[in-house]
Parts: sequence; C-alpha cells; structure tokens
Amino acid sequence: MADHYETLGVSRDASEQEIKKAYRKLAMQLHPDRNPSPEAAEKFKEVTHAYDVLSDPEQRRMYDMGGDGAMPGFGDLGDFLGNMFGGFGGFGGAGKPRSRVQRGEDALIHLEVELADIIFGAKREVSINTAAVCPTCNGSCCAPGTQPRTCDMCQGSGHVRREVRSILGTVVTNHPCSACQSYGTVIDNPCHDCGGKGRVRERRTIEVEVPSGIEDGMRLQMRGAGEVGLGAGPSGDLFVEFAVKHDKLFSRDGKDLLATVEVTMTDAVFGCATTLPGLDGDVALEIPEGTQAGDVITVRGRGITELQGERRGDLRIAVQVVTPTNLSRKQRELLEQFATEVGNVPPRFGQFKQSFFDKLRNKFFGA
Repeated sequence: MADHYETLGVSRDASEQEIKKAYRKLAMQLHPDRNPSPEAAEKFKEVTHAYDVLSDPEQRRMYDMGGDGAMPGFGDLGDFLGNMFGGFGGFGGAGKPRSRVQRGEDALIHLEVELADIIFGAKREVSINTAAVCPTCNGSCCAPGTQPRTCDMCQGSGHVRREVRSILGTVVTNHPCSACQSYGTVIDNPCHDCGGKGRVRERRTIEVEVPSGIEDGMRLQMRGAGEVGLGAGPSGDLFVEFAVKHDKLFSRDGKDLLATVEVTMTDAVFGCATTLPGLDGDVALEIPEGTQAGDVITVRGRGITELQGERRGDLRIAVQVVTPTNLSRKQRELLEQFATEVGNVPPRFGQFKQSFFDKLRNKFFGA
C-alpha cells in the first residue's frame, strides 16, 4: 500500500492546511473532467483516499501508528465470538457503516464587559471564526452535480469479511473496509471548496446576552452556537467566559456597589448635598450634619440586579473626611480658636474593628 504522505507529496509533520493545499493541487490535475486517462482516474482515487485519512485527526493518528487509517470497531471480536458461541451476548454482527455526519466541536470565547453591563444585563455582538456548512456542496461533501457511490469492496456495509483457518476451524471476522474507510460509500468527486468535509471556516457575528449579576470568570452556554460538524453535522455548543472590567469609581461586593466620597471637614460638620455619577444615572447624595470619617451612606436599590432575578442590591458610599493642609494664617488662627473653645480632648483608643474601607483596599492599594 502506498504511503499516504508520499501520495500527497507532503512531509509526515505537515499541517492540516498544507495537506489540504496539496490535495487541492493534485485533485485539479487528476480530476476526470480535466484528465480522462485511466491512470489519472486511479491516481485520483489514491489521492482522495490519502486525503480522507490524513485530514481526519483520529485516522491520521492511527495511520501514523501503523494502521491503515480506518477507524477501529468491534467487528473482529464480535464475529469471532459469534462463530464460536453462536452470537451469544449480541456479538456476531458487522455493525452499520460509519456516518460521515458528526457533531461539531464546542467552542470557547472570552468576552470583556463593563460593570455597567451587569446591572440590568446587556446584549453584545461578538465576531467569531468558526466552522459553517459549505455553501458550495451544502454539506454533501461532493462536488456539485455528483453524489457518493456505493463501495465496490464492501457493497455499502462498511466492513469486509475474512475467513481464517485455525485449530478451532474456520473463523469469519469482520474488518473496517479500507477502500471506503468504513463509510460504505466512496466520494469520487469531493467538493473542492471544503475538501470533502462538508464544512468551511468563516467569520460570523453573533449576539450574546450578558446576564445581569454575572461575576468575573462565569461562563454562559449557548447551545448549538458552536462549530458545525463534519458532513454538515449538528453544531456543538458555544461557551462564553465573561471578564468584568475594572471600574475607576465603583467596586463590587456581591449585589452591592461600593464607592467612596471625599468631603471637607466643614462639609462633614455642617452637612452638604452632592451628586454621584452612577452607572445607571446620577444619584442625589445628602451628607448629614456631623458625618464621621468611615460613615456609610446607603442608597437602597441602586446596586446590581441579582443573577436570574429582579431584585437589586444597594449602593453603599463610604465617607472620607479630608484633613485640610497648607492653611493660610487666618485659617490657622480660626482653627486654633476653635480648638481652644473645644478644650483639650485626648485621642481615644479602642479595639480594632474591620471597617468598610478594608473592603475597598483593592481599590486604593491594589492588594
């Protein structure tokens, strides 16, 4: 049997693209429509058979290990036991021909989303490179106007029977048909565009539903959105892994959004009003009179919508009182006068308690 790599004129470590390119070149030269000689027709069959084996990863692996490139089955063991024990246990049948139609592979893509996207959920269009049904042959694997023919060697069964004489008598075994690779049919005129695979690579745009409340690293399964299978088989699934981008103003604690607001010492003493630019609209914020550093102002229902739910978390804003620096002479005199009237109040010590700002340490220190 001729070496498949030599038949196509490629090295044993040739890539899938190199194998496909070599086959297409030879097929154009040897196709019966271009070269009607009997020698070319026979060579065309050899080239097509070699391509069928080497373009299929599993068949190529078996061929490289010393096999003929056909997929293994249980026919040999079944017929052996069937002849010895009369088909006991369901053995003895050759099985059905192998189908050219196979389920497509699953695919995984990574999608970055903004923190604002997961408050209510969003839709994003994503461009992916995937396998689709070949538009030329519509998944038939054959050149337009042609169709597979029944294999002459196995008569469409996908297997050939062999008789072996042994001390137990004549044993009939079944082997995968090497002429058709167990398909039961032979494609003499494979589609040039897909190389007889029934699918081609294409870039297409899909719409992804970004669920509300997702967390970084979560995956969404989109059934049937993966790659089309060989022979225009059913598509696999597409998995979308989300990465939530860092926001310069807000961080997250479950369903709640966290932020900080810096106020002057006088605003903390007398109170003030301000506006926080929220992810879903401005938030009117009232700083109460006498606010202390570390106080938390909670705005109900302005957080993130829960995953697979409707309720929203809260927006929690920690107040940071900024101590004035670079005081003018008049400012210093006024503060000294205030300190004199307040009196000497020494600092107080107490047990350490985790504060709200500890939850925001990643925001400020990247820890």
